[in-house]
Amino acid sequence: MLQLIIGNKNYSSWSFRPWFAMKVAGIEFAETLISLEAADFKSRLTAMSGAGKVPVLLDGDTRIWESVAILEYLAEKFPAAGLWPQDRAPRAHARAIASEMHAGFQALRGQLPMNVRRPVMPRQLDAAAQADVARIDTIWSECRTRFSGTGPFLYGAFTAADAMYAPVVWRCHTYAVDVTATARDYMRALMALPAWGEWREAARREPWVLPHDEVDWPEVKRE
Repeated sequence: MLQLIIGNKNYSSWSFRPWFAMKVAGIEFAETLISLEAADFKSRLTAMSGAGKVPVLLDGDTRIWESVAILEYLAEKFPAAGLWPQDRAPRAHARAIASEMHAGFQALRGQLPMNVRRPVMPRQLDAAAQADVARIDTIWSECRTRFSGTGPFLYGAFTAADAMYAPVVWRCHTYAVDVTATARDYMRALMALPAWGEWREAARREPWVLPHDEVDWPEVKRE
């Protein structure tokens, strides 16, 4: 069985991406969670991959340690899962926006860290983060207009692109970010998936608190 090594479910946005994709796609796997604050976190992850970070996918002797690479590997190994759109043009578009997510939106990530347990409360964004939100909203709206057909996700059916943007949906929800109606409908569709609720409930049960991901620190707000 595939094994996915992840970090804290409350905080680890990169861990969430392949986990969510595999759950929604019905790909069976075992998960191993290593807290990001664990004293042996770096040594254990470095033994699995030179990067020393989560997530890591183990498939026998094959080890993949980067989220987009994991999604690509899964798409090749499980073509019936449909992790990329079938047609060439939307597939290229999906890969482009997934890569943009992977490489960009640093201001938004920094100001709105993923924190599943935090109550829904707004937080003031600077101009750079607001620009990130505007770009993401444009991406979602364009995908829904051009490629979604009758399906509820970016390209109609769930794809790896949805998995890549899923942590952004968490951020927009947790911090009550103002987005368009089209983007809000997309967020609701993603958050209604059973896998979303499974991750949320597991995150709420975690005991760990990481101060650098708690924007209200030293107060730790919890639902």
